[in-house]
Amino acid sequence: MRYWPVAGLRVRTPRLELRMPDLEDLGALGALAAAGVHSPDVQPFTAEWTDVEPAERARRVLRFHWQCWADWQPEEWSLNLVVLHDGELVGTQSLGATNFAVCAEVNTGSWLGLAHHGQGIGTEMRAAVLELAFAHLGAESATSGAFEDNVGSYGVSRKLGYEQDGIALHAIRGKAAVIRRLRLSRARWETHRSVPVEVTGLPECLPLFGIRPPSGGA
Repeated sequence: MRYWPVAGLRVRTPRLELRMPDLEDLGALGALAAAGVHSPDVQPFTAEWTDVEPAERARRVLRFHWQCWADWQPEEWSLNLVVLHDGELVGTQSLGATNFAVCAEVNTGSWLGLAHHGQGIGTEMRAAVLELAFAHLGAESATSGAFEDNVGSYGVSRKLGYEQDGIALHAIRGKAAVIRRLRLSRARWETHRSVPVEVTGLPECLPLFGIRPPSGGA
């Protein structure tokens, strides 16, 4: 699409394809959220967006993606990709940044439908967007974070080379909860790369990420 080239961006690993969702994909993602993202006994998200009835949970997914599309600026963007495993939509993986052209730092976030937990998909899909960020966009660091009881997220971060970067307090379900911040440097990323990743459709998108495409000529 001429004015929205990120619609043609594709990030692929041996098992997964990540892409910007169309309306049909968003419907499937909403249905996946309605069916459940995590155990009701925990709340892994600071926005607490899952603490509603299933239909409203699905609508929140749609509104979030639409808002990110509408708010996209080269100085502040959030790339929210759907994740397909063997052609089945299983979750979503985000990559975002503020003033990327100056700071060269990205942040990530993700969720999977409950039926797709524990299969190594979370590690592979985050590795995919980290490859996009470091190898193709020129990032120098990536940040993430998880509540202390989110063992799965910590496991993914450890495999990919993240290091501790402090803590932050949030009020979750009326109680104080500690998020442990995590940071991945370019040097650490380079020593923990283990997933082959193919990126297509990126050159046309670079201005939307605040990156000036390489000039041609001799």
